[in-house]
Amino acid sequence: MKIALVHDYLTQRGGAERVFELLCKRFPHADIFTSLYDPERTIDLRDRVVNTTALQSIPGASRHFRLFAPLYFPAFRLLELEEYDLVFSSTTSFAKAVRTRDDAMHICFCHNITRFLWDTQTYLRGYKEYQMLSPLLEPIFHQMRKLDLHYASEPNIYVANSSTVAERIQRIYDRPASFINYPIDGSQFEFSAQKEDFYLVSCRLLSYKRVDIIVEAFNWLGWPLVIMGDGPERERLESIALENITFIGHVSDEERTRLFAKARMVIVAALEDYGLVPIEANFSGTPVVSFGAGGVLDTQVPGVTGVFFNRQSPEALHAALIEASQCDWDYHQIRKHALSNFTESAFFQKLDQFLIQTLDSSTADQLGLNTPSLA
Repeated sequence: MKIALVHDYLTQRGGAERVFELLCKRFPHADIFTSLYDPERTIDLRDRVVNTTALQSIPGASRHFRLFAPLYFPAFRLLELEEYDLVFSSTTSFAKAVRTRDDAMHICFCHNITRFLWDTQTYLRGYKEYQMLSPLLEPIFHQMRKLDLHYASEPNIYVANSSTVAERIQRIYDRPASFINYPIDGSQFEFSAQKEDFYLVSCRLLSYKRVDIIVEAFNWLGWPLVIMGDGPERERLESIALENITFIGHVSDEERTRLFAKARMVIVAALEDYGLVPIEANFSGTPVVSFGAGGVLDTQVPGVTGVFFNRQSPEALHAALIEASQCDWDYHQIRKHALSNFTESAFFQKLDQFLIQTLDSSTADQLGLNTPSLA
């Protein structure tokens, strides 16, 4: 059986690239395809051959990959994948457009819908270039939305990273999607049952992260809060924060690990599609107080790993913090939850089970799914 793995572009290292790295590990003999490849700036594929599109020959394309958005759909359509029996595309935008053989199986790991097309203002409002060029770009985006909907029909099966993204795929693309929660590297976090007297926020200081809610709630409570991270909202947030709140900006990996392990709780006020910070807290044995929508609904267990608040308001967060402070947390159970659900091995087990349920028995046998995992 010939397998192809396809990713939008390998020019950075983010969550989507981490999942593609896991697919490459799970299928070590599969051929790899992408539009642009910069081995110095992305995941380590070692000696694997990476097949690219014609865009790779454009000088500077890998560093300015966002500028080539209108060219990706035609570039992926030109890839030669007719010889492959099973194709996995890993995408937030374009790779789902690959042309496959009629009897081939195309499984799309869709990390999100194409956000710059379907949530343009939210996704691009921070880019000055978009604000200046939006009258010229919007007609192009209009045509690209039509293509995005058309090519969304190409995959046979969709897999999302959370129920929130699965719902979005259904709503925008009119395609059903299963979901498998993606793992993190838990070895980067250390467990501690000895908590110190401070609460922790870890995020970029952007408006949608709603750190203003957290600051106001802790102003009322007077409890010690440490805010880790930087961004355009920092100056405004510092101006309204009382002396019990400390902004520490960026810190070393070692210090970040220590803070996650020692914090009494980690606070998350944003609506995240998936959200890694709550899982990182759980690996550290630390409970989470989070806005109860989005990815946390898949990753957190109320009363076991954390507490939800149902409105993005300081009053709702204040009530949740009081509730959480009265809980008798089992820090070992919190970490066990993370180890059971969000490790690399847990991901491979879920992936294999999904493929067994999805593929015919002959294909599953050829992939070795009825034998111990290759991972």
